[in-house]
Amino acid sequence: MTEASSSIAVPEDALLIIPVRNMVVFPGEVAHISIGRQMSINAARLAVERSRKIGVLLQLDPAEDTPGPEALHEVGTIVSIVRFVTAPNGMHHLICEGEERFRIAEFLEDLPCLAARYTLVDVAEPTDAEVQARVKLLRERTSAITKLLPEVPVEFAANLASLEAPGALADLVAGFLDIKPLEKQAILETVDVRERLDRVLAAATEQLNVLEISREIGAKSKEKIEAQQREYFLREQLKTIQRELGEEGRGSEIEELTRGVDSARMPPEVEKEARRELKRLRGMPESSAEYSMVRTYLDWLTSLPWAVVDTEDIDIPRARAVLDEDHYGLEKIKRRILEYLAVRKLNPAGRSPILCFVGPPGVGKTSLGRSIARALGLKFVRASLGGMHDEAEIRGHRRTYIGALPGSIIQSIRKAGSRNPVFMLDEMDKLGAGFHGDPSAALLEVLDPEQNATFTDNYLGVPFDLSKVLFVGTANVLDAIPGPLRDRMEVIELPGYTQEEKLEIAKRYLIDRQRTENGLAADQVSIDDDALVEVIDGYTREAGVRNLEREIGALLRHAAVRITEGAVTSLHVTRDDVPGILGARRFEREVQMRTSVPGVATGLAWTPVGGDILFVEATAVPGQGKLILTGQLGDVMKESAQAAVSLAKGRLESLNVGREWLNDRDLHVHVPAGAIPKDGPSAGVAIFVALMSLLSGRKVRSDVAMTGEISLRGLVLPVGGIKEKSLAALRAGIDTVALPARNRKDLEEIPESAREHLRFVWLETVDDALDAALAPSGEDASP
Repeated sequence: MTEASSSIAVPEDALLIIPVRNMVVFPGEVAHISIGRQMSINAARLAVERSRKIGVLLQLDPAEDTPGPEALHEVGTIVSIVRFVTAPNGMHHLICEGEERFRIAEFLEDLPCLAARYTLVDVAEPTDAEVQARVKLLRERTSAITKLLPEVPVEFAANLASLEAPGALADLVAGFLDIKPLEKQAILETVDVRERLDRVLAAATEQLNVLEISREIGAKSKEKIEAQQREYFLREQLKTIQRELGEEGRGSEIEELTRGVDSARMPPEVEKEARRELKRLRGMPESSAEYSMVRTYLDWLTSLPWAVVDTEDIDIPRARAVLDEDHYGLEKIKRRILEYLAVRKLNPAGRSPILCFVGPPGVGKTSLGRSIARALGLKFVRASLGGMHDEAEIRGHRRTYIGALPGSIIQSIRKAGSRNPVFMLDEMDKLGAGFHGDPSAALLEVLDPEQNATFTDNYLGVPFDLSKVLFVGTANVLDAIPGPLRDRMEVIELPGYTQEEKLEIAKRYLIDRQRTENGLAADQVSIDDDALVEVIDGYTREAGVRNLEREIGALLRHAAVRITEGAVTSLHVTRDDVPGILGARRFEREVQMRTSVPGVATGLAWTPVGGDILFVEATAVPGQGKLILTGQLGDVMKESAQAAVSLAKGRLESLNVGREWLNDRDLHVHVPAGAIPKDGPSAGVAIFVALMSLLSGRKVRSDVAMTGEISLRGLVLPVGGIKEKSLAALRAGIDTVALPARNRKDLEEIPESAREHLRFVWLETVDDALDAALAPSGEDASP
């Protein structure tokens, strides 16, 4: 019905009709309708999907299975659907609320359900003394009836006292009375309010007499029925009614929640709150909006692992084997993780530090967290914090809001099903504060061992112990993490990979993973080492290996096409095949080409995704001795360029360049890739060398890249990102790196495999940079 419903055309002025047996719905009455006939199901579904109201009409003959227009009464009630439920036994149930009377004008044909054009029945509400007398008498007799009936809904008594309109009061009482459907239909069709009140009064009087007689008979036989037997009898009746309705019923639902509270092993204060809410739930009507809210809250409380703690299996040799199996290289990081696990084994009750892996994308930060969980035998959950700007996403929303839920911390703990999982907080540097609060501030309590034992989610409103959770964070940039949050974690930096490491990672992990994803067997396709080196060097100049895996996937997909076409049964990809599959090389060794003229120097830069090389170009053009800076440079980089010009001007005499020559020209310093913003002081050395190369006519060696801040005294000051910059130089084919001498302590951070391929020149002053970078006058700059 859902797929085809869009093609069913029901005019807007028509009303969908549901015929019913043995019941009449009055305006203002909330009624339960069970439907099983296909035309009624079609009408209900169509009404729900299109937010339409339906008309309820009583059948003339209750035994008729497929009543047509002629088998229905003409007057019925327009109702709105409050809830549509499909029971396991195939029956469908409607909870609906009556709104107003209508009369059938004309039935429509050729539809999968009954529909008709209609007119509303106008009802005048008289307020004279006779009517008020009838209203008073009806209230008195109905009130007497409610006292004789067990379990009268509280809402009925309230409505009976508050309704002022005589017609609405008559409808309310008529729907409540236990009278025959035809009598109710006659009352429904009675438009005149006086006559309707008289009919309802007569029915109420008759039922009151019956109840009074029943009470007398019941009083006489009450002594014969034991209280336990009576309770058993009523409960069996209730179960029978629930089975007929096709649902477990409210009683079994509350019993299930009670069992959940009993078995959850909550802390005493939490269990006290849960039982208080359970008591409130028992006293609420199921139709109340707050009923579902309290039930959902209890579902959350009973499903959390309050006392479930997995056993840690810390075996250091096995953990070492797991880390080596999952990751190649990263020896320093693996050693720190093993130290962490060893301390945790020797002192399980101690407060373990919270590790935060910081590094470029694609270097294995998230997979390290999975490896830690595997090494410990614990569950692993991950919450991505990227783009999170609302404190409630961490702490949850208060239950006063519609659709409130716990925050991501509690949701992930529930998903883990344990109180001590390995919990990875991914992309911590991507948090952002908004007008709803600062989520990084909410994380302070989560990551503080002094506070997280009593972490309180706004939705739960009770403390949950997070002290057993092993939190691990990841970030690309450390500076973007707020200081107080960074202070709670031990930062472990992951460098980018060298070419040799990428080759090994591709051979050990990436090729096999891509073979599996593309449905290939090991004997169907292979890639030789030279082809992988070509992909690494010419197509994926990055710190991590994500793009490398994508390119390997492209090679394997090409093989998959060839094999499925029947052109080959197996394929071996060589270096010569790579350009034909991936296209022309994306990266060239452009250092030698760029530095083939004086005035161009190769610098090193740090970026959030790893290190990179940049070229500094300087030239002199006719002008008035001004300095022109282009390339979207930041203020700090502009100031470095001005300092470099001042230093260069101080050395004009040694270059045999007259000041008159410089006064008639403008110096133009440009850093290509102008669409990318650049800032920082570390390009000072490169700018100075480029200017001195221009003024002296000596080319800069193409195999030298440099970084460092300069002072007006000619000193080379230390900078950051030495590890990333050195790896970027290696990726670009540079074998000599000029670094500030005061950065010599950072040499140990550079991977040993990279140190073996690089020559380091340590700079105390800018003159050291000139000696290392400038080729002798008249000589080629090539190495």
